[in-house]
Amino acid sequence: QISSHLLRKMKRAMRRPGLVNQVMGSVARHGPACPCCSLSPAFRLVHDAGGLFASGPSAAVPARPVLSRPSPIGTSLAPPTATAWPRRSLASAASGPSGETDYAFEMATSSIRFGFGVTREVGMDLKEMDAKHVCVFTDANLAALAVDDDSPVAVVLQSLKDNKIRYSVFSDVSIEPTDASFKKAIAFAAAGGFDSFVAVGGGSVMDTAKAANLYSTYPPENFLDYVNPPIGKGLPPPGPLKPLIAIPTTAGTGSEATGVAIFDFEEMGAKTGIAHRRLKPTLGIVDPNNTRELPPAIAAASGFDVLCHSLESYTALPFFRRARPPTPLLRPAYQGANPISDHWALKSLEMVSKYLPIAVEDPSNDFARGQVMLAASFAAIGFGNAGVHLCHGMSYPVSGAVRSFTPEGYNVGGRPLIPHGMSVVLHAPAVFNFTSVADPERHLQCAQIMANGAGKTLPNPKADDAGELLADQLRRIMQRLRIPNGLEAVGFSEADIPTLVKGTLPQKRVVSLSPRPVGEEELAELFRASMKVY
Repeated sequence: QISSHLLRKMKRAMRRPGLVNQVMGSVARHGPACPCCSLSPAFRLVHDAGGLFASGPSAAVPARPVLSRPSPIGTSLAPPTATAWPRRSLASAASGPSGETDYAFEMATSSIRFGFGVTREVGMDLKEMDAKHVCVFTDANLAALAVDDDSPVAVVLQSLKDNKIRYSVFSDVSIEPTDASFKKAIAFAAAGGFDSFVAVGGGSVMDTAKAANLYSTYPPENFLDYVNPPIGKGLPPPGPLKPLIAIPTTAGTGSEATGVAIFDFEEMGAKTGIAHRRLKPTLGIVDPNNTRELPPAIAAASGFDVLCHSLESYTALPFFRRARPPTPLLRPAYQGANPISDHWALKSLEMVSKYLPIAVEDPSNDFARGQVMLAASFAAIGFGNAGVHLCHGMSYPVSGAVRSFTPEGYNVGGRPLIPHGMSVVLHAPAVFNFTSVADPERHLQCAQIMANGAGKTLPNPKADDAGELLADQLRRIMQRLRIPNGLEAVGFSEADIPTLVKGTLPQKRVVSLSPRPVGEEELAELFRASMKVY
């Protein structure tokens, strides 16, 4: 009844502009689990100055979109207010080939199943999909734990056996994958003749499985054909991929809900990736049981990735200031901040601010661990469609240029490694202090949510202080969870800044979403400010 009621409202909204806020409010109030809020895998919204709510190629193209902006989120997803979407005065409106900015955004999400013990349902899902030969991706550390019947890999393999599904295991996934490790996994997938995939692990495993699925299903002429520009051509997948079920064993990347696969391109010494909606897993199985044995240092680094996903997607360049693509088919996965992603980002920020310290300091707290895992998926739904910006863009050359740093809790055989979440959050205080002038209200809202998560309030907060207030909240939680004191603490110096800037500039997919324009000079200052955090 609710679904048909909302559908009728949507149809009337195409003729009566005033109904759009009611429709959006209904979506927010019903919540993400309601079937009427999942009308299709790609939920397209187009707004004009009068509030038109339309779908499909016949939708009117607005000259100046005016959108409702969400109120601060407390314990539930709040409906939008009637306030117009704020325009960031410093955000440069990038223009497309026709000199125009975009007029629409599109929501695409994986199906998510959350619950303690849901990993054992994977065999049932694959049987429903009529899977005959499954490729199971994991890493060597998780594969070694499979002797324990309760370990994530063991539970998955037992579920496949119980459902009489043939499988092969690929466990040679590299932590922080490279183009070479991707190619090894792709060769395995291509030779196996698999009809479906399962990824059991952190973001490295899930991203490797996405790449293997894509390249083995539609082999390109050149490896870089699918890789993001300017390093690659950024070609879209020619068609649908094979089913992929992602089962995260960390609470961080949210890769179970995104169409992105990140890797180190060794030739350049920097990270890049592949991004398209078709890479999204068919199903993400989010089971807090799979993080019970996660070392605290890994839980902290992963959790800071969630935190930055939330902050970056909420403060990103608005979708209507991004360059319009030549055709809607080329609309990027990372589209800019939008009203739906905002809700997911703010709710995730609220959850991770409150529960990450508890989950790291007391791994026996099942509820806190579950909330952080759920926050990771919430953030992924948000940033998977809105995108991230400078924290991530600056992190890629840092991870790629690591020399000798070896983090606590990571079993990587002595190989130098700066965990992804750590490399991202090291820049966060400087970045959000810098971007706050583009939209002080949003940054102040984030600072207040983070303070509330610690049981505190901001006394007499002022918009002019938004950047420093948010930076203070970030420093507080980073110091509490023992994140190294800036880039110097992980082996960099000011002499490295030109190299780091050079490695950031090609990350246009994310850097272009900064709400405040950046060039070489601004990036150099941000890296300089990140040398020491505390």
